[in-house]
Amino acid sequence: MKAVSIQAVEVFVVAMPLVGVFSSGGKSKNVTKGVVVRITASDGSYGISSVDPSTRAVFPDRAEDIAATIMRKLKPLIQGQSATNINRLSDIIGTVADVQIGARAAVEMAAIELTCRRLGISLCDYLGGAVVDEVVFNGWVGELPPDEAALDAARWAEAGFKSLKIKIGGDVDADIRRVEAVRAAVGAGMQLRMDANEQYSVKDAIKLCTAVRRCDMQLFEQPVPRDDLAGLAEIRRLGGISIMADEALSDHASLLKVIEADCADLVKFGIAQAGGIMPAVQMMATAEAAGLKVVMGHGFGLDMSTMAEIMVGASSSNILPGLECVGPLKVKDTVARTRLDISSGRFQLPDGAGLTIDLDEDKLALYTVE
Repeated sequence: MKAVSIQAVEVFVVAMPLVGVFSSGGKSKNVTKGVVVRITASDGSYGISSVDPSTRAVFPDRAEDIAATIMRKLKPLIQGQSATNINRLSDIIGTVADVQIGARAAVEMAAIELTCRRLGISLCDYLGGAVVDEVVFNGWVGELPPDEAALDAARWAEAGFKSLKIKIGGDVDADIRRVEAVRAAVGAGMQLRMDANEQYSVKDAIKLCTAVRRCDMQLFEQPVPRDDLAGLAEIRRLGGISIMADEALSDHASLLKVIEADCADLVKFGIAQAGGIMPAVQMMATAEAAGLKVVMGHGFGLDMSTMAEIMVGASSSNILPGLECVGPLKVKDTVARTRLDISSGRFQLPDGAGLTIDLDEDKLALYTVE
C-alpha cells in the first residue's frame, strides 16, 4: 500500500438533542455533546471518528476541551505524518503533556478508519476478524418509581432485548422496590444489571445486595467511588452479586490496579475510556488473562463511536453479551447518512470498509456548535 501523509484534520463539536431527559449519577441532560474528527490524507482518502464525554464531564474533559486539544496541540504535530502508521501517531501523541484520553482516542480512531478504508476492510477485519456475526445490546431503566420502571422494562422486553440495566443510587429502599418491580415485570428470561454510578456506601451496597439477591441479578456496576477499591472488594466478598468496575477504570494502569485489588468479577470500558482502539484491545487481552469478562460500551454516543465499539466488541470472545454502546437509542437524529438502528436489541455486522459509515454534511453543519 502506497504511503500517504496526513493533509487535513477537521474537528467538530456536535450537540445532539436527546429523545428525553436522561439522569445518571445525579446529573440530568437533554442534549449530548460529542466530538467528530475527520482526517484526510494526501491521496484524498479519509477516516472519521467520534468520542463522547460522560454526562458528568467537567473541564478539561468536555467536548469543547477535547476539540481544542486536538486542534491546538495534536493537529500541528500529526500533519505531514504517515496517515496509516498508527503506532507512530500514538507515540507522537504520547509526547504531548495533558492530552485527554478522549482526544487521543478520536485521532487514533480516525487514522485507523482511514487505514481500513484504504485497505478495503472493516475495523473487525483490521482487528483480526469478528467472532460473531450479530451483536446484542443492553437496555436501561432510569431512576424511576417502581410502576414506571416496570412499564419501561416491559417495553424493552417486548422490543427484543435480553438484558437490562437498572439505574440506582438515590435511596436504598427506593432502589430495592425498583429492582423488584423490574424483575416482576420481565420475568426470569431477562438478565438484569444494577448501576449505582459510585453513589453508594459499602454498608448500603451490601444491604441492597442482600435485599435483591432473590431477583437473580447478573451484576452490580460501580457501587462505590472509583478510588475505593477496598470497599469494592468488600462488597464483592459479602454481597453475593458479581461486581463490575467501570469508573474505576481510566486506562490500562487502572485496570491493573483493579485486578491486583481482586475487587471485580467484570470490567467495563469504552474506546474513549481506554484511550483508543488499540489500547482497548490491549485492555481486553489483559482482562481476559486475569479471568475477567468485559462489558463494552458507554451510555451516550454518536453513530461512529457506537459502530467502533460494536466492531471492537465483536472481535473478542471475552465480551459479555449485551453491549452498552446504546447512544443512538437516546438521540433524536444522526450526523451519518444512514442512521444506525439497534432498536430491536440486535445488530447484524455490516459489510464494508472501516466503520461502514459516512458523514451527512448537512446534518453535521446543522448540529455543529462553536
